[in-house]
Amino acid sequence: MKVLVDGDILTYRAAFSCANDSIDDAFEYMDGLIDEIVGEVLWDGDLSNLEVFITGKGNFRYDVQPTYKQNRSGKPKPEHLPDLREYLWQEYDAKVSEGQEADDDITIRATELGPSTVIASIDKDFLQVPCWHYNLNKKTMTQVSPFEGLKFVYGQILMGDAADNVFGLKGIGLVKSKKMLEGAKTERELYERCVAAYGGNTEKVVENARLLWLRRKEGEMWQPPVVH
Repeated sequence: MKVLVDGDILTYRAAFSCANDSIDDAFEYMDGLIDEIVGEVLWDGDLSNLEVFITGKGNFRYDVQPTYKQNRSGKPKPEHLPDLREYLWQEYDAKVSEGQEADDDITIRATELGPSTVIASIDKDFLQVPCWHYNLNKKTMTQVSPFEGLKFVYGQILMGDAADNVFGLKGIGLVKSKKMLEGAKTERELYERCVAAYGGNTEKVVENARLLWLRRKEGEMWQPPVVH
């Protein structure tokens, strides 16, 4: 069993938690976070089954919509963040993404490995990925099926994601989006429900999908489901 770790979450957590401490304290805190994942999820303790991912340069989503994550620009970042990213790369052989987010790298890897894989994060976006999910905050393990993952993505298309500056339908939250997709049996039905909700505006549905959907293969771009 492989455990894929969201290193971006760990670096920010360690950097904020140790903002008033030395960098060595921050490194020790990071080691503690990794040890916790190993103890809770990687029961055999074999670190070769632990893979860490961090976001690097470039993101194809800015070509889809230049305002993607624009709401985060200009915000100060914690002092130890660069050193902690380097520490993950040096000490835990973290993979650094290029042209996409670490989330995409994690999802691509999880797709390669199959549904027995565990993703360790607190990022809700991963709930579109059919595998096991370990929540670093709640210390819980949940499993997502392929169709549950699809419904999650289409729910996001309807709601948008304020954290990423992706706009959905006004007044549509989690409860309403679930109700709008209720009873759909295929991905095509999910897609058609979204298109109808957007008044036939397929361009907006496709744009939101390409911003919110995580890649399953390198270089892949989301496409509407075909009619079989």
